[in-house]
Amino acid sequence: MRLTRRYRFSASHRLDTPALTAEENRKLYGKCNNPYGHGHNYVLDVTIEGPPDASGQVANRSALDSLIAQRVLTRLDHKNLNQEMPGTVATTENLAFAIRGLLTGDWPLRARLHKVRISETERNIFELEMGS
Repeated sequence: MRLTRRYRFSASHRLDTPALTAEENRKLYGKCNNPYGHGHNYVLDVTIEGPPDASGQVANRSALDSLIAQRVLTRLDHKNLNQEMPGTVATTENLAFAIRGLLTGDWPLRARLHKVRISETERNIFELEMGS
């Protein structure tokens, strides 16, 4: 059985690769290379899996919500992702890996983390399963 909970946060970033010239970055990332950055209202879906417990639930939803708030939302909401993800290009692909890293250490719930899914826009949606 899988349970998916949806969370929302807003953050800014600038796509820029230090290995490229300014012109190459502008060509590769277009308007996302704006020197002042730009923001998104992200939608994060966290999917966990496991059998229902004696209460008939895969997991206590309040416990999951608290975990996501503590480990992810407080770190990323209304932040500059370039500062929160130093040493990597702040693409949403890399953001998915960063969120997985925030969640996988010392996972306290009985249900297993299965997938994180991040919607950057209506057209840009990224999924990362834990085995990937």
